[in-house]
Amino acid sequence: MTAAYQTGKYRNVFLECGYSKEEIQERVEKTFETIFYGTEEERFYHEVGEDMAYVEDTGNHDVRTEGMSYAMMVCVQMNRKEEFDRLWKWVRTYMYIPKGPGKNYFAWSCGTDGTWNSDGPAPDGEEFFAMSLFFAWRRWGDGEGIFEYSKEARAILQECVHKGEPGQPGDSMWDAKNHLIKFIPNCDFSDPSYHLPHFYELFAKWANPEDREFWKEAAKASRDYLHKACHPKTGLSAEYADYDGTPHKGHQEIFGRHDWYYSDAYRTIANIGLDYEWFGVDSWQVENANHLQKFYCEDQKLHWDGVFLTDGTRLEEKALHPVAIIATNAQASLAANGPYAKECVEKFWNTPLRTGDRRYYDNFLYMFSMLALSGNYRIY
Repeated sequence: MTAAYQTGKYRNVFLECGYSKEEIQERVEKTFETIFYGTEEERFYHEVGEDMAYVEDTGNHDVRTEGMSYAMMVCVQMNRKEEFDRLWKWVRTYMYIPKGPGKNYFAWSCGTDGTWNSDGPAPDGEEFFAMSLFFAWRRWGDGEGIFEYSKEARAILQECVHKGEPGQPGDSMWDAKNHLIKFIPNCDFSDPSYHLPHFYELFAKWANPEDREFWKEAAKASRDYLHKACHPKTGLSAEYADYDGTPHKGHQEIFGRHDWYYSDAYRTIANIGLDYEWFGVDSWQVENANHLQKFYCEDQKLHWDGVFLTDGTRLEEKALHPVAIIATNAQASLAANGPYAKECVEKFWNTPLRTGDRRYYDNFLYMFSMLALSGNYRIY
């Protein structure tokens, strides 16, 4: 495969499945408009004053770096600069950590009024902030102050790599020895869904020159890690995993259970699909996507709302985010070439956005899949 990074061409998988260009574009735009400007029961984007906005996690009633960075990525992909800048100003105003061990990171959870719920960061937010800021720079050009996007992105990555070195208190977000992203800075295990080698490839081109080799190594390390973290038969990964890829069973007294294929983990296959679309350097990604789609479409075709161990054992619990499963299984079709690739896309196309309190997470992954499968999740 000659990937999008080399060709500048992005697959429109919906078009390949027989949908028209007009209805595809209408669906993408409608999805964005519903999330950002729909009714109170639909949207979770909220403008504040003349120049700020936040997105609310409607299940937990807070504002998270995860959601803010996701919304910024959606906006830059959709060419919505005003919304992007509103979101970024809210982040820099309320979530930025000015001192202490987390200095120059972002508080991962805040109230909708900007009050911190935590004084620590979550690495998935920082990596999405950096990537969306780089894309904003390349799509719209740098502005001034906090809107000098490329400077802000490089500053984030500088902290992520170098915290903990002499004179820089705190903990880095990547392990300096194995180049793997951590679940949180002061721990020694990972979250497979945080691994974004397709982002790291670009960080290796645009980060501070002295760190570019680090990001090259991080891209390779993350791809290798996902081979270990995803089960060889089912394609499933755990929410949290040790550095050897084994599902992480410790810290349950703090974080709860995360050694299963559950909410966080759904993002892993979506990321694998997008990495294959953008760079196409790892044929294993095709195999893994095929395994996962077979698992859902053949082995567990009546239990898409189930919760599973990575070996496929079905547990009594039910998925908290069933629409997210449908969306990410479809995004796997960017890599999959097996008999279920089209089936997963069609199932997603025929699934509406989620409603109710839990719509935030599901509908962000829905939006990303809609962008990716329509050829609109692009490198800028």
